[in-house]
Amino acid sequence: MQYVKLGRTGLRVSRLCLGTMNFGPQTSEPDSYSLMDRALDHGINFFDTANRYGGHLGPGTTEEIIGRWWAQGGGRREKVVLATKVYGAMGQWPNEGKLSALHIRRACEASLRRLQTDHIDMYQMHHIDRDTPWEEIWQAMELLVQQGKVLYVGSSNFAGWHIVQANEAARQRGFMGLVSEQSLYNLAARTVELEVIPVCQAYGLGLIPWSPLAGGLLGGALQKATEGRRANENLQKRVEKQRAQLEAYAGFCRDLGEQPADVALAWLLANPVVTAPIIGPRTQDQLDGSLRALDIQLSADQMKRLDEIFPGPGGPAPEAYAW
Repeated sequence: MQYVKLGRTGLRVSRLCLGTMNFGPQTSEPDSYSLMDRALDHGINFFDTANRYGGHLGPGTTEEIIGRWWAQGGGRREKVVLATKVYGAMGQWPNEGKLSALHIRRACEASLRRLQTDHIDMYQMHHIDRDTPWEEIWQAMELLVQQGKVLYVGSSNFAGWHIVQANEAARQRGFMGLVSEQSLYNLAARTVELEVIPVCQAYGLGLIPWSPLAGGLLGGALQKATEGRRANENLQKRVEKQRAQLEAYAGFCRDLGEQPADVALAWLLANPVVTAPIIGPRTQDQLDGSLRALDIQLSADQMKRLDEIFPGPGGPAPEAYAW
């Protein structure tokens, strides 16, 4: 396994991050245990979850599964850098969601109980809260850090100017601020190249792409399937809409002698701002296969060809749309 520092921190994490969103609603608890154990066997030490995850089983279910896995011992907790999230509604009452100081404190305590641990390595704001001032948010986060319940703070789904706001407010308080941003980023969704990636470079944030395979679109979606993501009706509509691109991409991957999913991950890993794409394997075979991406080195000509198949916005703003 390859490891890299998370943004400007001294924290070292694996170049692939294990996503746990399917644990519970899609992947059984025993299979979730097996996937996490397998990830550790491969040296993957970076896991991502959220307090909302659980699907039809209810919010918090995924964190509970991770907590019961940790409770088995064997150094599992000590080996994992865990990122979880706060923002989504955890109940029907007014203060059971978003980023008020009250909810941040209560949500953190609840996550700690579900996870059966005394601290969260990376506490991520799952979305921007336009109704809560940064002074209030950072006051709450600072307290959790002082208490040893949170080590680092990150964001998810923030615009570039939100990251600037957050870190300048933290700077004024003498606080470290955001050290990572988790964004939608893949060959087929490149909007973050305009402003989020440049601001991550400027402020030393590690970028953690979610949906690196575009919900299965970049994972061999042209193949016929009766189960899994490729059988999803919405995905099939996207396949038909982008068939020409996907056929060109499939041909590129065949010429390269690599699987489409591995090439999509390798393309992300070639970006120096990217810390670790979040992979969401449903089986151990999928998990094992994803490691191939670490060995794929794309040449400048191959990167150029991928830009031709899946054009980006044209670079960072404002040059992407102005002179």
